[in-house]
Amino acid sequence: MADNPDSGSDGRLRRTLAAGQFVVTAEIGPPRGASTEPVRRKAALLRGWVDAVNITDNQGAAVRLSSLAGSVAALAAGVEPIMQLTCRDRNRIALQSELLSAGAMGIPNVLLMTGDHPRFGDHADAMPVFDLDSLELLRVASAMRDEGKLMSGRKLDPAPGWLIGAVENPSGPAESSAAGLGRKVAAGAQFVQTQFVFDVDAFAGWMARVRDLGLHQRCHILAGVGPVLSLRALSHLQKNVPGVLIPSWVADRLRSAGPERIGEEGRKLCAETIGQLREIPGVAGVHVMAVASESSIPGILAQAGLTAGRGGEGGAAGGAAGANASAAAGANAAAGANAAAGANASAATGANAAAGANAAEDAADAH
Repeated sequence: MADNPDSGSDGRLRRTLAAGQFVVTAEIGPPRGASTEPVRRKAALLRGWVDAVNITDNQGAAVRLSSLAGSVAALAAGVEPIMQLTCRDRNRIALQSELLSAGAMGIPNVLLMTGDHPRFGDHADAMPVFDLDSLELLRVASAMRDEGKLMSGRKLDPAPGWLIGAVENPSGPAESSAAGLGRKVAAGAQFVQTQFVFDVDAFAGWMARVRDLGLHQRCHILAGVGPVLSLRALSHLQKNVPGVLIPSWVADRLRSAGPERIGEEGRKLCAETIGQLREIPGVAGVHVMAVASESSIPGILAQAGLTAGRGGEGGAAGGAAGANASAAAGANAAAGANAAAGANASAATGANAAAGANAAEDAADAH
């Protein structure tokens, strides 16, 4: 297994990380409907501002358009996708097939996770699979790419070439959390996106231990950030999302803004956090989670001093792969983009106080 954080595909994300430039990724939740148009619309909002976007995999254990279909749509819209893949809904046969499909469709990055239990989603009585966990899936994906073989030992021709990512929660004792990251790096993770960071000092302490172990040289660390846009979202993050630590001074600052201005203050705080994270040695970039509020991301990045001009035209994942993706996504858009679907998409992603809480829930559940 190659211990190289920059091996794999020649996508923009890989190239930008390899060049040591500060990376920005974001997140798009596919719609609850048979159209790729919402993904294409959200990708258009982010094009030029991010290096790549996560396409979530039935986040929160709720049924959505698949991450594979969403990734193809994002690629066709000119934004490089990171296809999330969870172990919750698939056995090892289906997981390997999905990974091969991603490679065949020109998707240059995959993010591998265990996934939330179905009891937290909209089909609470669904049978969970969990044939593999995230560590095992990381090893499988690495062997598929680097050794060209399946778990069965059968050879792949050709082998896929994606960049492999994972997620990490930096809360808790730095020693044990960093050790957990080390296991994911050993299994094949080349980049990780963390849970929300609100306590920058605590995160800096975790990064110090990561550097002590040399993990930042073997894996690119993207710190998770996101705007708190409503009092409901703040309450949800504090009470219902394990691993999210919001210092009292941050909560007080957001509450003191009041319900009318908390969105503005939340965006400002997110921009300030990005600025602080950029100063921590070993941080390769940020992952901005604002599901259902993607339109806020360019303004936040601008406030943080990060300019547009990133990731246009889907990076290096264009060419023949981009043409294939355009054909597939274009067919989906033509078949599914009608007035009713547009209305459903607007209702699902409305930017209001309730959606602010839902955005926090979706983004947190995705990790």
